[in-house]
Amino acid sequence: MDWFGFVVVAIVTLVGAGFVVVMYSLGVRLTAVSGDDETKGHVAAKWGSYVCFGFCALAVALGIVLIVPHLSQPFLDMVGHWF
Repeated sequence: MDWFGFVVVAIVTLVGAGFVVVMYSLGVRLTAVSGDDETKGHVAAKWGSYVCFGFCALAVALGIVLIVPHLSQPFLDMVGHWF
């Protein structure tokens, strides 16, 4: 068994899951703050919540693309053309 690969997958899984949880909870918190009043700071909180939810959705979509074999190869080919 490749223990180094196992450790890498475990660490990436923990970091990825933590990132999704932090982005979602921060988005929920900013949504609650933005609902209090319609001042300039609360508008920034609303846009911040949209950004947090966007990062959360992007991380989930990237995870699905990397897991599903029919989606991962075209994605990796596309990324290979960019770099």
